[in-house]
Amino acid sequence: MRGLVIARLVIREAARRRLLLALLILTLIVVTLTGWGFSRIPTITQRGAPLPDVQIKVIASQFLILTMFMFSFVLAMAAVFVAAPQISGDVESGTALAILSRPIGRAEYVTGKWAGLAALVAIYAGGAAAIELGVVNAVIGYVPPEPLAFIAFVIAEGLVIMTLALLLSTRLSGMVGGVIALVLFGIAWIGGIVGGIGAAFDNAGITHVGTATKLILPTDGLWRGAVYALEPQSFIAAGSQAGPASAANPFYASSAAPLSFELYVAGWVALVFGLAVLSFRAREP
Repeated sequence: MRGLVIARLVIREAARRRLLLALLILTLIVVTLTGWGFSRIPTITQRGAPLPDVQIKVIASQFLILTMFMFSFVLAMAAVFVAAPQISGDVESGTALAILSRPIGRAEYVTGKWAGLAALVAIYAGGAAAIELGVVNAVIGYVPPEPLAFIAFVIAEGLVIMTLALLLSTRLSGMVGGVIALVLFGIAWIGGIVGGIGAAFDNAGITHVGTATKLILPTDGLWRGAVYALEPQSFIAAGSQAGPASAANPFYASSAAPLSFELYVAGWVALVFGLAVLSFRAREP
């Protein structure tokens, strides 16, 4: 129960700093601009003739994937820079010492921080993604095959990078931890592309590099799962005809994320969270 008090404080602090308000305003601006862009897709012509409905859906799906990639990157940055100073900032300001002098254990303290941050990630990611998908449906009538699965994957991606940033916050300053977490996020994304290139050229060594980065930081694997949830079956079938070369495309996924990977991500989050608790217990506030 005491952890819930910490969680409420995290959410209240984010609201006080107007972080949620700023993200909401920026998200609404982006949704408005992209909504206008989606509304122009039906006006595209090919040799003077309107595009068939299948092509319109393919174009809409690809534009939606690009839009959501930008959104996932913004989510990752927001999650990192909110989580990275959570513990280190309290230690440097002396707030942690004041809180821990009360009957609140360090495990409860870290748990409360994680729970509050997880709520922020879920609220923002779920809300913003739902608004964008609703606008796309309203202006062009396109609904991706698995919208709920997409939202779940995006939330999971935010939770993974947030948990890593919180772990780094137990030992490093907010700026250093945030930079490291974002660099690792970028490396994981590039590693996924490298692994796809290895698969395209049937190079086992390069493919293993991509697999290793996906296991060390599973954000790219979650992104691929999100992409698959947005793709119409006609586009997946067309990509499959391209053979292994399609694996190098970071905006294409030929198959859904397996259940074993989803379970691995859950275990990864639990492990990194446990390391954050152990790391903070070993640190003098």
